[in-house]
Parts: sequence; C-alpha cells; structure tokens
Amino acid sequence: MNAKFAPSALLVSLSLALFGCGDNGSNANTPNANTSADGASVVAGELADTQEITINNAAEPESLDPHKIAGLPESNIIRQLLVGLTSTDADGNTVAGMAQSWESTDNKVWTFKIRDAKWSNGDPVTAQDFVYSFRRLVNPNTASPYATYLSGLKVVNAQEIVDGKAGVETLGVRAVDDKTLEISLSEPVPYLPDTLIHTAVKPVNQKAIEQHGDKWTAPGNYVVNGAYNLKDWQVNERIVLERNTSYYDDANTTINTVTILAIPSEVTDVTRYKAGEIDLTSDSLPSEQFKQLQAELGDQVKIQPKLCTYYYEFNHTKAPFDDVRVRKALSLTLDREIVTNNILAQGQTVAYQYTPNAIAGMIDYEPDWRAWDKAKRIEEAKKLLNEAGFNESNPLKFELLYNTSESHKKLAVAAASFWKDSLGFVEVSLNNQEWKTYLETRRTQKHQVSRGGWCADYNEASTFLNTFVSTDSNNYGKYNSPEFDRLMNGTLGGDVTAEQRAQLYRQAEAVLDKDSATIFVYHYVSPRLVKSYVLGYSSNDPQNTWQVKDWKIAKH
Repeated sequence: MNAKFAPSALLVSLSLALFGCGDNGSNANTPNANTSADGASVVAGELADTQEITINNAAEPESLDPHKIAGLPESNIIRQLLVGLTSTDADGNTVAGMAQSWESTDNKVWTFKIRDAKWSNGDPVTAQDFVYSFRRLVNPNTASPYATYLSGLKVVNAQEIVDGKAGVETLGVRAVDDKTLEISLSEPVPYLPDTLIHTAVKPVNQKAIEQHGDKWTAPGNYVVNGAYNLKDWQVNERIVLERNTSYYDDANTTINTVTILAIPSEVTDVTRYKAGEIDLTSDSLPSEQFKQLQAELGDQVKIQPKLCTYYYEFNHTKAPFDDVRVRKALSLTLDREIVTNNILAQGQTVAYQYTPNAIAGMIDYEPDWRAWDKAKRIEEAKKLLNEAGFNESNPLKFELLYNTSESHKKLAVAAASFWKDSLGFVEVSLNNQEWKTYLETRRTQKHQVSRGGWCADYNEASTFLNTFVSTDSNNYGKYNSPEFDRLMNGTLGGDVTAEQRAQLYRQAEAVLDKDSATIFVYHYVSPRLVKSYVLGYSSNDPQNTWQVKDWKIAKH
C-alpha cells in the first residue's frame, strides 16, 4: 500500500524463506504455557488483562491526512484509523471494507454497496463520503502526492481535473443513494477492487475538515471510521491510538491501546525491543546483527515477502542526468550482488527490473548486461562517460540524497565506493535529510540522485510501472518517454487480454532499462522482531498491510 516510499532501510524483494510463528520450547513449571526466546511465558488460550501494544514505525509521519501523504510510515498509522471501500485480511487478500459487496458487468462501471457503519462522531458512513473524498484527492487545490492515483485507474475525468481542465464535479464517481456508490472508468480495469485498499482512496469526514481545516488531523479533531481513534500525538516521539467503540466490527477487536514510536535507528529499535519497551520493531533490522538476532531470538525474527523495490533515482530535469550515457554508466557499475549478498544478506534479491518478480500478472524482463562480467561493465561505463565528456581532467561530481537511516547511509557509502573504485573519476558527496524534508526535496526536483523505494499499492504490475508515466504525480525524477507512456496506455484497452497486458508490462520494463531511467538495486523482504505474545500477526502478507485489530496480546 501502498505504493509509497519506505523510509525503512532494508527494502527488498520476495523471499520464500518464511520463519515459523510458534514458540520455542515449553515451561515445565507451567503446563499450559510456552517459554519463548524472549523469556515470556505465554499462557495457552488466555489473554492478557491489559490489551496494549507498542510498535516502532521508524519515522515521524509527514501527516495523517490520507490525501497529503505518500509514505509507508503514514499509511501504517492511517490504516488503523480509516477503512476504504475494500480492505485486506491478515494475509493481504482483498476483502470487504466499507463496501460489503461490489459488481460490474464490463469492468468499466462498478457499483459498490456501502455497509451500515458509523463515523466516530456518530454520523453514518455513506456513498457521498467517498464522492467527497475522491474529489478532494484529485482537486489541484489539495496538491496530493497521489493526485493521479485515480487517473492511473482510468476514472472518468480524473486526469482532466488534476490538470485543471475540468471541475471536480465531473469526476466519474457518484452516489446513487446513501448506500450505493458508482465508479465509472474510461477503460476496463478488472482489478479495480484490489486497488481500493490504498491510503489515498480512504474516506475522510467532510464535517471534520470543514470545521477544523488543516487541523482536522489533530487529536480530538480526527473523525475515523476504523478500529482506532487518534488519542495523542507527541511529535518525533509517539502517537497513541485508542479503540474506537463506534467501529462496525468493534466486537471482534481486542487490543485497546496502540502506541506508535518514531525511532529511525535500527540499533536503538532492537535495543528497546530487547528491553521490553517495544513489541514490534520496524521492518528494518541491522544487517550486522541479523544472524545473531536469529540465533538469540529464534522465531521472534519474522521475515516475510514484500512487494517493494529499492532504487537510486535520477533527476532527469538537470544535467548531467538528462544524458542516458551518464545514467547507464552509473547503473552498470553499481554492484547489486554485493549489496544483496554481502551488505544486506537477509533474503533480498537483485532488481533487474522495477517490478518485483513475484507480483501478479508479470512476465519477467532480464537485461542483456546481466550476463556481462564486472570488467565488461566497467569498460562500457568508462566509454559512455568519456563520450559524455567526463574523464580524469573533468570528473563527474554529484550529490546522493538519502533519508536518515544507518542502512541507507551504509548503502549510499557503498554506492559511492563502487563508482569511485570502478570509474576513478566519479566524486560523490552524501546528503542525508529527515523524512519530511527528503520527500519535499524530491518532489520539487532539488536533488541530483536520490535513494528511493516503492511498495505496491495493490498486487499488479501497474502499481509500479505507472509511477514512470510522464504525468504521474509520483514520478519525482520526471522521467519522460512517449514510448513508455504509449505502452502503459495500451495495457487497459477493452480488448486487451491478461496475457497481452503482461507482455506490454515486460516491454515497458525494457524501455526503462534502455533509458536507464533509474538504478533498480534490489527487491525487498520485510524483517522485523515480534514478541511471542502478539497473537494473530501474519508473515504471509506481501503488501505488509498489517492491522492491529487482527491481533491479541496473550497472557505472559
């Protein structure tokens, strides 16, 4: 979900090495208890009297307005507060959310039936809430980082509204009545319900926004339709959520209080976990501690698949990165195998294409240069840079931006070293910025090269490839290829089969490789520590859309 940028460091592809969720051993003094590696005696079948949990989220959220954010830290929190038309179960499968059912005869006009549910202020959730929210998303005055999300889904007039060529009232979304929402598309999108789990298309409460303006996201002002409400927000320290008794499925919610921390340091995260101050770490463990953590904590170390890609993004609007020769040279000489096998070594895989290999409906693309040895890659890279005018007397100098994190720093240092050692006349300065500043720098093209990460908004290749369409609001590097746009526009024609669509996606990946649009580094896995007494946590969700409402705290 969530397509988004992930501030956590260890972004990687899908690993099949899933670890079990059981406890280690038994406690002879307590017949009905298991003693886990953390020393906690978990009493079988009994829940703790106090149902509270503390989670590290790795970064201070940019906002808790779903139309103002583009990152994983924000989505992790908003997912507990707001429920969209569809949602996910513990394993990441699409399930009913505010829509209890949906149908379409042509994959172009979709009808959603809204369930009986209430906002936390007592108002009923209606189809009009979604009309208001979708219009707010595409409204240029909102300036949402995800403004083009509905455009990518071919919602009628979405792109025209984003471009300021049509009014928001023309958007192809209407309330037939209070409990019936109709979404009209210009092209068939058979996977539309799967895309509606995303943060950007969650509903917001119109009354709260009109009453409080930009302060509607403050504690006391935030109106939710999800399992939890916003109780407290101490900037750069913690956010506290409390159970929302107005939630339609509150009877099946158990945990009462959720404390979410903003600790960017993986080492500090692990230290506080071991001290019993954190129940779930962020999904970024220190690589140098990983093997020891596995040996020490056993199956508290959870590794799950994750539909995410780590990359280094070029700013195509500025020299020298408007030159494909420069981009190709740097891509060829970044040693991805060393990154995955030696630096990270947690199951990540080299990214030879943008889209993770395990995503649904994809035929993998493999570049010709994958078969080249290191010497040939370096030879070709030097030739390209020389042709572009760079050599010992005129070295290539640029700044590499990354958001604050030990792991991002480690990889940035490694990348600079690869380029210097291989090419000699490349000088890289490193610039780390805090999450919110880093995002703004990229959005306004004030960077030269930047670390980036993208995670799936839904399980289909377009969630990745759409971000390189020239008009997409998440195209921060401003890559612009008419050939690529044409291929992506062709994927949703009414007579396009799933097999043809997969071939078009593969061709689009080939164009990205030909243009060296970005340096795709690796596909993620999601490693984190989870206390043995947290019941219901699943390691099977490749989109990592965890929801605290699905968990319970065992007696321990």
